[in-house]
Amino acid sequence: MAQPDTSTEQQSPTAGDAPSSWSEKFLSYIERGGNALPEPVTLFFIFIAITMVVSLIVSLFGVSVTHPRTDEVIMVESLFSGDNIQRLFTDMADTFADFPPLGLVLVVMLGIGVADKSGFIGAALGSFMRSVPNALLTMAIVFTGIMSNLAVDAGYVVVIPLGALLFYGAGRHPLAGLAAAFAGVSAGFSANLSVSALDVLLASFTEPAAHVIDPTYAVTALANYYLIVALVPVFVIAGWLVTDYVVEPYLGTYEPPEDFEEDTSISEPTADERRGLWWGTVAFLAGIVGAALLIIPENGALRGPDGGFEPAFNAIVGLMVVIFFLPGLVYGLVTKKIKRDKDVTDMMSETMSDLGVYIVLAFAAAHFVAMFSWSNLDMVVAITGAEFLEWLNLSGIPLIVAFIFVSAFINLFVGSASAKWAIMGPTFVPMLMLLGYSPELTQAAYRIGDSFTNILTPLLPYFPLIIVFAQRYDRKAGIGSIIAIMLPFSIVFGIVSTLTLVVWIFFGIPLGPDAPLEFIAP
Repeated sequence: MAQPDTSTEQQSPTAGDAPSSWSEKFLSYIERGGNALPEPVTLFFIFIAITMVVSLIVSLFGVSVTHPRTDEVIMVESLFSGDNIQRLFTDMADTFADFPPLGLVLVVMLGIGVADKSGFIGAALGSFMRSVPNALLTMAIVFTGIMSNLAVDAGYVVVIPLGALLFYGAGRHPLAGLAAAFAGVSAGFSANLSVSALDVLLASFTEPAAHVIDPTYAVTALANYYLIVALVPVFVIAGWLVTDYVVEPYLGTYEPPEDFEEDTSISEPTADERRGLWWGTVAFLAGIVGAALLIIPENGALRGPDGGFEPAFNAIVGLMVVIFFLPGLVYGLVTKKIKRDKDVTDMMSETMSDLGVYIVLAFAAAHFVAMFSWSNLDMVVAITGAEFLEWLNLSGIPLIVAFIFVSAFINLFVGSASAKWAIMGPTFVPMLMLLGYSPELTQAAYRIGDSFTNILTPLLPYFPLIIVFAQRYDRKAGIGSIIAIMLPFSIVFGIVSTLTLVVWIFFGIPLGPDAPLEFIAP
């Protein structure tokens, strides 16, 4: 397997030859413009200041919207009000601590840290690199990213940095591997080979909305199953083409920074390392089997009182800690990199130290997202967008396509899939049922729109973490760099997923085993 090529200068548009094709010039323009912005932490504080000013101005005009589900009148609130100023300072610690990705990242990284610092992940990656042809590496990373959505949001913490590491180990640009993984995890959020917690969550909002027209209508977690399975190969192929033929040529040849310390050597392992990898793999599989025994039996500890899987979905993060910790511990013991308990503690501490930049970014991002919500500007954007789509008075496929892109636009401002669907579902599910389209179809259109712009918005809770991962390989990487390399994925994923749904509608293909495509309201 080829080793990283460090003999030539990095040829990215920021440090090498001028871009030649129109696409490279466009991406270079976006990157330069984005990176001309202040540091990400500073930028988030600027966003906070802008949000405060906008909230003040809009509130003075008395702007309000009506929640389509509760009929509650929602007014824009000034962030300069006494209550919100008081809330900012009294809730500062809670706002930071309650930032959704923070706890997940820190907890999961405790287990991953041991697996990483002991050398198990490096050994496993070396074995993987020797067995996977370079030509299939991109598709393997995109596919892994898509499937990682079964583990809730853990793919952001696990798969994305591994994608960069695998590309670097193969002598390719690590940011291209990061982009491929990010596209799979986030832009491919609407695809999977298995039902996930998202299917259960969305169905729980879709069914009550359908009852407005038909009180007996049932929507299950399998509502979109055929479509999400079909989207997996579509996204894998699209991700491969964009990575290998657009993003990687744009980035050029990679040269690590002078202070780069990533150990991605893929030399032949020693006898101890081979034994450690063998027993570490056994421990990894034992962890998976143990998790399965807690989940699969009807009386399993991670099954609900009614036999449901909700406790298992909620336990994914904790299970991942154990599943990664065990092989790291075993590998370290076999290779003698772990000789006493303090070695394990030191590995965990070093991992937390590596996350220092992310913690600072998370503090700024948490307050921006929270204050945007306190002002109710997020609700105004979401509800106004839904009303605009209804005002267009379209029908058929044009309406579905318009709904997809309105959902995608709103997703730039409101990150939570469930929060947006709680607002949009009660309006659009009944409306489209009256036009002859099933709740399952409306839900499918929504989840497509809710996915492919995830990789473009700094409001994505994990966006600061992606910047940290990128800066590990390119110290100058910023918001502009990430948006520049992710924009082609967003455009292509949006087009292919929308066309896939249009094909489904045109040929009348069922979206799931118990979901009709069309439903004619009485």
